[in-house]
Amino acid sequence: MEPALAPSLRVIGSRTSENDIRTITPVAQDVKKSDDEENTTTSPAAAGVTAITRGETLMPEAFPEGGLQAWLCVLGSFFLLLPSYGLMVSVGTLQDYWREHQLKAYSIRDIGWIPSVYVYLGLGLGLWVGPLFDRYGPRVLTIVGSIIYIITMFALAECKKYWHFMLCLGVVGGTSAALITTAGLSAVSHWFDKRRGRATGFAMIGNTIGGTFIPLILRATFPRYGWAWAIRILALAMLACLIIGNIFVKGRLTPGPPSAEENKRGVMSFHLFADARFTLFVLTVWGIEIVLFGSLGILPTYSSLQGYPSMTGFYVISIMNGVSCLGRILPGFVSDYVGRFNMLLLMLFLTWIVMLVIWLPFGSNSLTALYIFAALFGFGTGSWMALVPVCVGQLCRAEEFGRYFGTCYFIASLATLVCIPIGGELVETVGPQPMAGFFCAVLFLSLICFVLSRWACLGWKWKWNVKI
Repeated sequence: MEPALAPSLRVIGSRTSENDIRTITPVAQDVKKSDDEENTTTSPAAAGVTAITRGETLMPEAFPEGGLQAWLCVLGSFFLLLPSYGLMVSVGTLQDYWREHQLKAYSIRDIGWIPSVYVYLGLGLGLWVGPLFDRYGPRVLTIVGSIIYIITMFALAECKKYWHFMLCLGVVGGTSAALITTAGLSAVSHWFDKRRGRATGFAMIGNTIGGTFIPLILRATFPRYGWAWAIRILALAMLACLIIGNIFVKGRLTPGPPSAEENKRGVMSFHLFADARFTLFVLTVWGIEIVLFGSLGILPTYSSLQGYPSMTGFYVISIMNGVSCLGRILPGFVSDYVGRFNMLLLMLFLTWIVMLVIWLPFGSNSLTALYIFAALFGFGTGSWMALVPVCVGQLCRAEEFGRYFGTCYFIASLATLVCIPIGGELVETVGPQPMAGFFCAVLFLSLICFVLSRWACLGWKWKWNVKI
């Protein structure tokens, strides 16, 4: 079979022949469909994988593409993601607190396994929650997930031992977060087709807001009220968000068991790795996940070990998550004109330069430099979250997106399981700056893999002036 991406390449400024038009048109339609995933995040939950597969059996005019109920569903998804996904991207603040208080007898590496399990289950289980969404719809999953999540947060306030934190937040919290995020985002795909990317992007702002304000809430409450009441106050705020989210999130399609064709197609296929373009791209995403979640998890501890004020870690995570909102929007908009692969390549390179030029030499001796790095790094990582899903879409036909995306992130999400413990081990054994150097090296390897993936998409004939 001819690679799906090859016919869609267009040399910038060149004329298109009649034969080119006949070849480009079918794939151009697929790429247009993948544009709808433009603002999604880099997790199976964000893609709404199973809902996309089911939705494609409907004619485009069957989707409302707007209206009060549709946008209320987006609002509900926003409020569901704020406490669940928002905690995933700010969990490093909890890890740093444990290091100085309840778990100070444990190594940073050992403590790092707790947030790693939480993030891994929250992202990786979305692949299996999707079929439950198809069978039962969003309401049951979001209510069950919200109840368990809130119980988990109140129980977290009482945790004192290592296994308490691992079981409570890592296992139960990660599982319930997967139910909330997957069902909440997949419900949006019931209401939107052509505008799905825009609608999902609005919903995903919830995790940015959560990742910005959760550290600030904890910064204000930890010194004044201590661990237990700080977490209870956070849990009450999360409860309010989840109640609003459950009120507004509503599915439109009638839930039921998957068809025989859907069972046959599935959402994950390992034979896709026979394609060099896809294999190299998955390796790229693997490295991206290590750098992204490893940094989010270890930066508060990094700040403390460098001798900065105790509140620095809270501010660093808030700045990163706040600026990432711009990173999700602006590069995605520009990518429509220069190509998604080209834009992601540029953002990977620029973020790597920021790490080399600012974080590595100055992060240990200049608080101003650390804040500047947090802002620029947040912008770069935000662009990764927005561009990775649409790049996956350009490697396949529209109806294959679910399998490609699910397979990619089932493998790549394994990186989240080891990235924080690896960072913690490096911080303790060789120091904070060598740890920063490790993340620089990982991102460089990801950059090389992505260059090779782009080269494979071009038929191993490198060209710069190609929109891809």
